[in-house]
Amino acid sequence: MTHPMTHPTPHPISRRQSLRRLAAGTALAAAPLLAQAQGGKTTRIVVPFPPGGSTDLLARRIGEKLSVALGQPVIVENRAGAGGTVGADYVAKSTPDGTTLLMGVTGSNAIAQALYPKLPYDVVKDFAPVSMVVSSPLVVTVNPSVKAGTIAEFIALAKARPGSISYGSAGNGTSMHLTGEMFKQATKTSMVHIPYRGSAGMLQDLMGGQIEATFGDLLVVMPQLEAGKLRALAVTSRQRHPMLPNVPTLAESGYPGFEALSWQGLFAPAATPPDVVARISAEVNKAIKTPEIADFFAARGFLIEGTAPAAFKGLIESEVKKWSAIVKVSGAKAD
Repeated sequence: MTHPMTHPTPHPISRRQSLRRLAAGTALAAAPLLAQAQGGKTTRIVVPFPPGGSTDLLARRIGEKLSVALGQPVIVENRAGAGGTVGADYVAKSTPDGTTLLMGVTGSNAIAQALYPKLPYDVVKDFAPVSMVVSSPLVVTVNPSVKAGTIAEFIALAKARPGSISYGSAGNGTSMHLTGEMFKQATKTSMVHIPYRGSAGMLQDLMGGQIEATFGDLLVVMPQLEAGKLRALAVTSRQRHPMLPNVPTLAESGYPGFEALSWQGLFAPAATPPDVVARISAEVNKAIKTPEIADFFAARGFLIEGTAPAAFKGLIESEVKKWSAIVKVSGAKAD
């Protein structure tokens, strides 16, 4: 009698085993390189701000998609403080294996380099840029009582009354503040900066006429623009914004090359293996282009980006140079 183990014949068990082996082989081939590198650990996306803001919301939406792609948990961890630099520093010093990522912003990963003399990390050397996720222009916005219906009229007004027009921001060293300084340099105008602790108080005073203007985040000023409580004169991106199609860019208004964006992007610690960074980048870029994420953030004024690591690195380097020059000339200091 022949032993079944010596000369196996087809039967249900062997078919199931074959299917299992095939499934296992397929899963292994399709498994993200990142998941293999991480050894099944939980991935954390550190948000350097409190819960509830746009950066937090973006990280959570991306985390959900990334979790499915990796087949493992992805959680969001909020580490707020010092304009985003506390959370950024934590990620810069984390194990570079792809399990700890940062949802960084213009302030924490570009402006901070010049703004904080004792910054505990280097925004270029201590991170591996993964992808620029979204961006948004700032909007040159004025109280309706300001006698300027166009950006050209506003600049003429500022030149005619040097030092008498005040513009508010969400705080010293924010993108709102420094875009105002960039505007002053480009247009050769003199305006007074009034820093607030956050956008809420600034917006209230702008609508009340205590200050005349702001270089506001689109997300912050859009409801008031739609309600007619404020007036938009220009946007700071190179192209007009889809939500403000009739508002010109500063670049097309006689200041070519003027660009100031509020962006958000994903970073890993500097020594993270390039193949791991590339895989995370591919998955994130895929995620943000799905209709549910793209439409959700586009409706809130964000431009969906999705860049390769090398392109994002180049952007960071140019952003650091640009904002460092603005900080130096303006003498801006962090609160």
